[in-house]
Amino acid sequence: MSTSTATSPTRDALSSRAIDFASAAASAAAAVLPSVEPLAAGTPMAGPDDLRTAFVGAGLAGAAIAELEGPTGGAVAVLVGSELVAALSGSPLGGLDLATAVQPALDAAAAALDRSAGPARTVDLALVTGDLKGAYAAVPLLGSNVSAAVLVTMTALDHAAPAPAPASRGGVPGMRGLEMLHGVILDVTVELGRTRMSVRELLSLTPGTVLELDRAAGSPADLLVNGRIIARGEVVVVDEDFGLRITEIVDDAVAM
Repeated sequence: MSTSTATSPTRDALSSRAIDFASAAASAAAAVLPSVEPLAAGTPMAGPDDLRTAFVGAGLAGAAIAELEGPTGGAVAVLVGSELVAALSGSPLGGLDLATAVQPALDAAAAALDRSAGPARTVDLALVTGDLKGAYAAVPLLGSNVSAAVLVTMTALDHAAPAPAPASRGGVPGMRGLEMLHGVILDVTVELGRTRMSVRELLSLTPGTVLELDRAAGSPADLLVNGRIIARGEVVVVDEDFGLRITEIVDDAVAM
């Protein structure tokens, strides 16, 4: 898609202030969004009625949105292409959540507006504009073509801080496939064991109750990412905190 045909006709619909802040938010998001190539913010446009038409050729395949914290409200969304969606679904750690992968980009966009983003949630592309609940600005993120986009509600732009953050380029040249995900932050859980209980037993729990787990004392604990066991180890104490010393890396066949 040519950026001139997609963005020029609607640029005048945005004030210079909205253009500056939308560009700053998009540039901040581009710096941390997983991508196969460096990304830069394109020209902001007034929120189009049809995102797929506005970003023809972008191959948009997923979206995540976060509400902006504070009394003035607003929201920011990031639209991503099929390459990132495929990398997340094909991860050896199991299908990873798009919202988790995009949260740093949403946080960065919010910070450029002197705001904080709430927890991200994945939304259908067809529903994302409705979830923004109002007028918004759309900014394409450009590599060799349009690779992604950032949407920011006009409410957020109207109440942004006086000075937008400077524009910056993001991405790491040459990143392909799973390398796109190297910067994604994941929740890691250490599991000592499990048990099964009836609702009656759960409701009868009181302080001091001892639960017997399905693992013998001294057995290794499991290290889980996204619900999948990737390693086992022994529980240790590190500076008065619990830690896990890895003793075994679990392959996919064993983990299943």
